[in-house]
Amino acid sequence: MSDIEYSIAGKQLKLNSAEDVEFIAKDLSDKSDIEKIDLSGNTIGIESSERISEILTKFQHSLKEINLSDIFTGRLNTEVPKCLDHLLPTLLKFPKLTTINLSDNALGLQTIEPIENYLAKAYTLEHLILSNNGMGPFSGERIGKALYKLSTLKKQKKYPSLKTFICGRNRLENGSMKYLALGLINHKDLQEVRLYQNGIRPIGIATLLSGLKQNQKLKVLDLQDNTLTSLGSSAIASNLGSWTALEELNLNDCLTKSKGFLHILTNLPLVKDLKVLKLQYNELDKTALTKLYELIDSGKVTVQKLEINGNKLEEDDELIEKFVELFEDKEIDDLDEMEGEDSDEEDEDDEEDDEEVEIIDFVALGKELDGTDEDKDEAVDDVAEELQKTHIN
Repeated sequence: MSDIEYSIAGKQLKLNSAEDVEFIAKDLSDKSDIEKIDLSGNTIGIESSERISEILTKFQHSLKEINLSDIFTGRLNTEVPKCLDHLLPTLLKFPKLTTINLSDNALGLQTIEPIENYLAKAYTLEHLILSNNGMGPFSGERIGKALYKLSTLKKQKKYPSLKTFICGRNRLENGSMKYLALGLINHKDLQEVRLYQNGIRPIGIATLLSGLKQNQKLKVLDLQDNTLTSLGSSAIASNLGSWTALEELNLNDCLTKSKGFLHILTNLPLVKDLKVLKLQYNELDKTALTKLYELIDSGKVTVQKLEINGNKLEEDDELIEKFVELFEDKEIDDLDEMEGEDSDEEDEDDEEDDEEVEIIDFVALGKELDGTDEDKDEAVDDVAEELQKTHIN
């Protein structure tokens, strides 16, 4: 561990009282410039949270990153908000704090308020990690609203926008996508979005991407284990011309099917710097995979790492060997779970593909959250101007 980092990660300590965390104060007594603190993998109570907050203030002008993941195991849902009420307001006073990890903590409706209040005010924050928090769509909606307010505050304070938003395994579902899209639109420096395993269906994907289309610096998009089918795949395809900086696209287990993936392939050559493409278990047939092979072989798609296992090719199909040879100096996953074509299976898109996607008025939605009319301040006007450019194709 370097002199600018302090960690008690994974020690499984049960820290209940102020006295229980005095060892942290002692460990840090001769430190003055700690930049990273990791308290993950321990369980912290109300009194110990209050004392930790006091200890942290010593590093108010140096701390850049804090890991608070998995710190409430065994705590009552009535305890967690009180713990966060000690920790998070303190962190708002840290002018250099850019990264916070709150994963693996139960943050459902009963405990979301402290997080929501913090995010709306954390204008120094650039990297937010919230995975496996048991949120559900209503809490996810509140996170989206907080991120919108944060974008407005950042503009007022002239601070950089979020660069990283990771919110996997949170059951966000379709219900939170409208406000989450609104929340992310104006974070113009956003580079990494990971929303894996959230139960998002095609219409929710289309809603989300109608906002993310404005995030033209996006480098990583991870939608693994949600459902795209043709509707969601078409939404991705229509955005690829905007995401020309994209380096990684993770669509593993997204049920794009061949029809949906062929939509994506039409515009994939627009992404000149694509390095990682993940497509496992998407029911892609030989036609779709052959088209992908041709694009990579011709240099129109410049993938350095490819995952295509679990799709529909016979195990002895020559195309498998062609992919292996093509990636001899690159990286490809094991192709040991390919499935043969089922001649009796009809390749039909999910019935949701026939549903009409709501066209969202993001401007009105933003004004609703601002709670302002003609007397809006200049920063809110600027945000509204950006939102005006956003629509669903």
